[in-house]
Amino acid sequence: MLNLGETFPNFTAPSTLGSLDFYEYLGSSWGLVFSHPADFTPVCTTELAKMAQMAKEFDKRNVKPICISVDSVHDHEEWVGDIKKVSGCQVPFPLVGDENGEISSKIGLLEAGVDKRITVRGVFVLDPQKKVKAVICYPTSTGRNMDEILRLIDSLQLTVSRPDIVTPVNWKDGDDLIVKPGANVKGSTTVELPSGKEYLRYVKP
Repeated sequence: MLNLGETFPNFTAPSTLGSLDFYEYLGSSWGLVFSHPADFTPVCTTELAKMAQMAKEFDKRNVKPICISVDSVHDHEEWVGDIKKVSGCQVPFPLVGDENGEISSKIGLLEAGVDKRITVRGVFVLDPQKKVKAVICYPTSTGRNMDEILRLIDSLQLTVSRPDIVTPVNWKDGDDLIVKPGANVKGSTTVELPSGKEYLRYVKP
């Protein structure tokens, strides 16, 4: 699987939105590459339904989702109808068909040790330069937490714009931040030292 800081490779592939050039699709946006084990499976259906419901949240953060599996585009197009029934809304992002597993293999999304070729529940968050900023990998048995993925994106985007801070455990947008060790805090923000030591400094957002 790709490591943090690596450039996500470009690819051209068929999708539910037609032939898709990945870099062209992303443009200058952030990217969320989201793989699922198979179409017409219960957990995957709930995940993509939730993503469809959260489309405005991704738009607000300038994030473009794209889903990949080793299913055909024909199956994707039929499955999208099921997802719409579950979610109550149209799926606005592309589902890429990777029937030969070429894309999935290149980025480390195929599950080893199984009889059937299956794409793991992978998540890549990419910055506008196509660099991998975060990687999450779940087993096929466990559905992902979409609120956590949004929280992760919020943290990544904030810390890119503010290199002087990092986000603490369970941080949510609007919570207090931590000053990055060795960094100077910008502005006149109040700094708290709960441990009495400089290495842990909280600062208001």
